[in-house]
Amino acid sequence: MSSGPLANLKVVDLSTVLAGPNCARYLADFGANVIKVENPHTGDSLRGMAWKDPRDGKGLWWKLVNRNKQTIAADLKNQDDLQLIKNLIDEADVLVENFRPGVLERLGLHPEELLARNKKLVIVRVTGFGQTGPYAQRPGFASIAESMAGLAAVSGDPDGPPMLPAIALTDEVTGITAAFATMVALHSGVGQVVDVNLLQTVFQIMGPVISLYKVAGELQPRLGSGLPYTVPRGVYQCSDGKWVGVSASSNTVAGRVMAVLGVGNDERFTTFVGRMENRRELEELMSTWCSTRTRDDVVKILADAEAAVGPVFDMADIARDEHYAAREMIPTVGETPMQGLIASLSATPGVLRWEGRDLDADGDDIRTRGWGA
Repeated sequence: MSSGPLANLKVVDLSTVLAGPNCARYLADFGANVIKVENPHTGDSLRGMAWKDPRDGKGLWWKLVNRNKQTIAADLKNQDDLQLIKNLIDEADVLVENFRPGVLERLGLHPEELLARNKKLVIVRVTGFGQTGPYAQRPGFASIAESMAGLAAVSGDPDGPPMLPAIALTDEVTGITAAFATMVALHSGVGQVVDVNLLQTVFQIMGPVISLYKVAGELQPRLGSGLPYTVPRGVYQCSDGKWVGVSASSNTVAGRVMAVLGVGNDERFTTFVGRMENRRELEELMSTWCSTRTRDDVVKILADAEAAVGPVFDMADIARDEHYAAREMIPTVGETPMQGLIASLSATPGVLRWEGRDLDADGDDIRTRGWGA
């Protein structure tokens, strides 16, 4: 058994790829005992997805998302394997799955029956569109959720097409959302089904733009890196070709930026409304000011003025940055450097024990000893 604040939790992870497995990963990072169940013939497709570790040929995403989990191969269409998984679920606190609605039932794992056998069980169902509604049976992919939740519509340049994020944003955020919802359900002390989906999660992080449309008929425009209510806000190139990010999302910080730009007393820029109405002029001022100074100078001048500024880092910058090192944000788990824990708890910290394991690495022990493996 593991250590950590969630060491008393037993989690069966039937999910694949990202959102569902990320939910189980966050629980495992804080000590939950997670058994990852995979198809014995194919394994989780995440094993072969995207970047491979050149040292051993294994998927880097797999190593990250399925760290701290035990693995077992089981064919849920085989009655002996299915019974083994049912036995594990009977003693579990949490079941995580991301089949399309109805598939879990067709496999013989009806939530009602599982809850009748294990009244404390929390069944976390992660899908593209939820268990109900006209879109429930559609395949769930983050890119589609980002398109349909309004994110793509507000992303991109004003004269360009809608854009999708360059990372698996919705899968990652949905994993966090599912872990949060799981803990809420566990805290309730009542066995139940938790319905989490990609569309609803990304829609939730869109802020009040649906309220804006409903009450005022307004749509948020595409502004590149800008925001309608914050000027200046974006990335700006410096004289050495490097970039900085600048934000003036509070009036106080905006005033400091205006002072640095030499327009602190210009009435056009003293209020949110004024800055919004004079967006083009202010963005040009910011761009010109940055373009005549190196990135280090821009960061120092604005930081000294207590304005919000930061260099635009790529992963090479991050790998050698002193703050990341001081915070131990890139530990080596097993033999692979990766992101550390999502949060630091002062009294009951999480523990990173091992990277994602081979297919069926713990299968023999689990078949013999169950949760005692």
